[in-house]
Amino acid sequence: MVALVQRVSEASVDIEGETVGAIGPGLLILLGVHVDDDETQSTALASKCASLRIFPDADGRMDESVQDVEGGALVVPQFTLYGDTSRGNRPSFTDAAPPDVAETLYEHFVEALEAELGRPVPTGEFGAMMDVHLTNDGPVTLWLER
Repeated sequence: MVALVQRVSEASVDIEGETVGAIGPGLLILLGVHVDDDETQSTALASKCASLRIFPDADGRMDESVQDVEGGALVVPQFTLYGDTSRGNRPSFTDAAPPDVAETLYEHFVEALEAELGRPVPTGEFGAMMDVHLTNDGPVTLWLER
């Protein structure tokens, strides 16, 4: 499982012109599910995202988590994170989990993150064409794998 985590001052996701999820300051998490993933990786990655210390403390150092700053989290499914271009220019997605498995683990990740943060987490929609809008703060962008 992989999460592309971006510290944002705001982020939203639209489907067919309608905003389905939005946050102010916090984390935008693009989530990819690997064919070999299970709930163990999902839970561990949600915990890592919630505890990741990438927000500035009083001295301006990155030492606070999204929990500490009471920031939001927006999770968007992103199977293309497992696109393999090592054999040409057209990505292969054989490492991405099949849609039914990926959706279940995506939903598990969101539930685990909600439990970690103690509040609802807005999301994109699995399998939909989405427009993701964000203002990357920093910029701070990290690639996390479990």
